[in-house]
Amino acid sequence: MASDIRPERSKAHRLKRLRHEGLKPPVQSGGDGPTPDAVLDCGWGRLLFAQTFQTAEPLVEALRAEGPDRRDIAFYVRNPHVLLAQAPQELFLDPSHTFRLELATYRASRRQPKGFTVRRLTSEMDAQAVNGIYAKRKMVPVPPDFFWSRRDDRTITYFVAEDLATGAVIGTVTGVNHVRAFEDPECGASLWCLAVDPQATQPGIGEALVRRLAEHFKTQGLSHMDLSVMHDNDQAIALYEKLGFRRVSFFGIKRKNPINEALFVGPTDGHDLNPYARIIVDEARRRGIHTEIIDAEGGLFRLNWGGRSVRCRESLSELTSAVALSICDDKRMTRRIVEAAGVRVPERIDPGDPSAIDAALERFGALVVKPARGEQGQGVAVGLKTMSEMQTALTRARRICSEVLIEEQVQGEDLRLVVIDYKVVACALRRPPRVIGDGRTTLRALIEHQSRRRAAATGGESTIPIDDETERTLAETGYRLDNIAPDGVEVLVRKAANLHLGGTIHDVTEEVHPVLIRAAIAAARAIDIPVTGIDFMVKSPREPDYAFIEANERPGLANHEPQPTAERFVDLLFPLSAPTSVRTAQRSDA
Repeated sequence: MASDIRPERSKAHRLKRLRHEGLKPPVQSGGDGPTPDAVLDCGWGRLLFAQTFQTAEPLVEALRAEGPDRRDIAFYVRNPHVLLAQAPQELFLDPSHTFRLELATYRASRRQPKGFTVRRLTSEMDAQAVNGIYAKRKMVPVPPDFFWSRRDDRTITYFVAEDLATGAVIGTVTGVNHVRAFEDPECGASLWCLAVDPQATQPGIGEALVRRLAEHFKTQGLSHMDLSVMHDNDQAIALYEKLGFRRVSFFGIKRKNPINEALFVGPTDGHDLNPYARIIVDEARRRGIHTEIIDAEGGLFRLNWGGRSVRCRESLSELTSAVALSICDDKRMTRRIVEAAGVRVPERIDPGDPSAIDAALERFGALVVKPARGEQGQGVAVGLKTMSEMQTALTRARRICSEVLIEEQVQGEDLRLVVIDYKVVACALRRPPRVIGDGRTTLRALIEHQSRRRAAATGGESTIPIDDETERTLAETGYRLDNIAPDGVEVLVRKAANLHLGGTIHDVTEEVHPVLIRAAIAAARAIDIPVTGIDFMVKSPREPDYAFIEANERPGLANHEPQPTAERFVDLLFPLSAPTSVRTAQRSDA
């Protein structure tokens, strides 16, 4: 008999809990009770704790007070349909799920982070690094002085993940103590702004940040930790469920604004565009420029404004001539054109002369092989030191193009300079993909994990192939794909820094030496191309030494956020659509 009663009691308990969480009652105000109409400024926007509002009207008015370029969230809304009915043209139901972690039953992991540590945010430099991660993740930035002013605030807690090798901040999470925020009778807490640098190589950063925040709140005696996650963020949802979070029926309401636009307008005709086309289309639409998607898969679209019509394929537009395009397409011609303009190029070796190749190997120590035509790093081999490696690389390159190029390998780092309208708009170091051993996982598994992270961060545009070139690079460091690297050891996966093959990009726009700026502009003018990505090998972006590698006629503008690459591209196409302040600055620069 008892066995029949127990399931019924369990079912009744679950239904009661669901009703309680689905219809969160407003807290009672007055006396020493919870704070009525509680609002908390989080820097990126405000949290409005809806259960502290007795009626919908004051909550609507609070949402209307949202600041410019901010994103307010009304959370724990009891009756979202009632609130939306008060201002249907201004508000919308956030398409996110809410998850809860019961801290009383949460158990910390015995596994320690590998290659990074989690600590409190402690400096203004940390704050700037966090904003850099927010920008990469298209999140709303926070004024750096806000972080700093709240460093001792026990209501909002900031944790960051720090790379042990470089000291760089590679992840961040924010927590809110509800008891301190509004004297929450339920003794709850919430997690916000979990973000990991998409170029970080260490696995488990997000998990470590969530766990550290949960342990922090548990030691404070709080009962649970809630979070809101987009309904289609399968990767994040899988992580939360793994950690013991369960879905609860709370709702969030937001105000319709440009930041939230993608959440309430529904799918557009450009939802299948890749990131490189989407960033331009989004900027054009922000300015009221009509956009027509011609072929989403190919990144082809048309922009119309003020009687002017321009077709584009990502950052390649009709303003780039067929002649300029053909120059960039042939790396041998590109070399000759920019060299004649006084730009330094690496020494070239005749691929049909074995004795010249032998002599070059002896002289330079390492060579580079690349197809004369091709893009996205296909067929490029770097760091070739023997004739056997040269022959293998030449065979692979000729599969891409029958004509190949052999050059001296210039030592240094790969620097991309984006030149738009003959002005350098963004500069970034591009680094080859690498993984960090943890003493447990094979290099193959680490590469696959890193590849998935790069793909998720770039809309599938960047992945690390496991092929002959990857195996050759690993072999030079003494590893095979199924070997396990010691904990903390960084292993180079490929030598080429191409982003499509898993490379990472690091903004250095404010650091680049004027000589490099002038050389990039000279190369663009020699080719006579209005939009291009100029690649140099440099000892340092702060030094004048360089060697020209190639010019890309269709640079990926999305790779350089938060630099205003898309803005300057649309300025080029439609100068009068730019804000007056920008047009004035452009005239003074000229």
